[in-house]
Amino acid sequence: MDRCGRDRRQLGLYRAPRVRDATPRGFGRTPGTGFVSASGRGPAIDGIVARWLRLSPNVRGAIWILLAALLFSSMGALVKTLGARLDSFEIAFFRCLFGLFAVLPFLGREGLAGVKTKRLSGHFLRAVLGVGAMFSGFYAVTHLPLANAAAISFTKPLFMIVLAVVLLHETVRMRRWIATGIGFAGVLMMVRPGPDGFEFAALVALFGALLVSAVQITVKSLAVTERPVTILVWFGVFSTLAALGPAILVWKTPTLVELGMLLAVGALGASGQSLTIRGLRVAEAAAIAPFDYARLLFSAGYGFLLFSEVPTIWTVVGALVIVFSTLYIARREALMRARAAALAKVGNDDQGDAERKHHHDRQHPPEHLVP
Repeated sequence: MDRCGRDRRQLGLYRAPRVRDATPRGFGRTPGTGFVSASGRGPAIDGIVARWLRLSPNVRGAIWILLAALLFSSMGALVKTLGARLDSFEIAFFRCLFGLFAVLPFLGREGLAGVKTKRLSGHFLRAVLGVGAMFSGFYAVTHLPLANAAAISFTKPLFMIVLAVVLLHETVRMRRWIATGIGFAGVLMMVRPGPDGFEFAALVALFGALLVSAVQITVKSLAVTERPVTILVWFGVFSTLAALGPAILVWKTPTLVELGMLLAVGALGASGQSLTIRGLRVAEAAAIAPFDYARLLFSAGYGFLLFSEVPTIWTVVGALVIVFSTLYIARREALMRARAAALAKVGNDDQGDAERKHHHDRQHPPEHLVP
């Protein structure tokens, strides 16, 4: 240290070297507590995360599904509000357009591999079916009580059984056929056709459920060779183009408020799908399936609070019949999958035992075969 420095220290004017905070990068310090959090989020947030992770996977999955049900019901309420002035085709177009915008960021990470495909016709078919299902659902929500539209949408598993027999040539046992018939009887209880037949909006809702079932079968076929991001991107492109033509025919320029609501419809739909995927990833499908029916309660609540819709006794009874029949079908399918998995495991174990025995016999042949 030079003379000037010594003089400054003697006079008390020397500044000590600055000591850097020893907290490692990636760690955060809660102000006023001295507590260092490993995540940088603070002790309160870390405590919530820890409690969340201590929950069983099925409980976490059920919570995700309940939140998704709330978002989908909120989207339905917005669609019904928009449907007072805008046509369902136009609403469906904006839903597809904003959905495409939500998918595009994935291309930045995936690159050209995200759009490379040899099954354009399959993607186009999936998009056309999806747009038809979306339009049908929006039309039903606009022209039916929200609870009725939600209940009829739960007939998808019933149509899946019919399509599995017709298209996939699967064998369906009598119990599931009976449950399917009971489920459609619940639909009849709800819509109660009069002398003039079924209400048109109810038929559109049923047709939409049929199309959703066809979409699921198409997606399963595409998923064999296609990446998830590829399916999402091509659906966004083809569905937007497919919905544009009908939307132009009924076009009404949205106001700024309506444009914001349309954007919210797209955000709620995409978020609901994301939460549903999260729930299915962490939990058993059979365990969380009943919680999706919370949409009935949320939809009925929105209908009562926003549109003064009071469910009739026939709506309640019919909805319960649909719910219990589809739950029974889901339970039977889960049992059949578990039984098939158990049989496959037994078969693999038997095959492994046979291979080990064969290997042992080659290494240790019987004494009378040893030369």
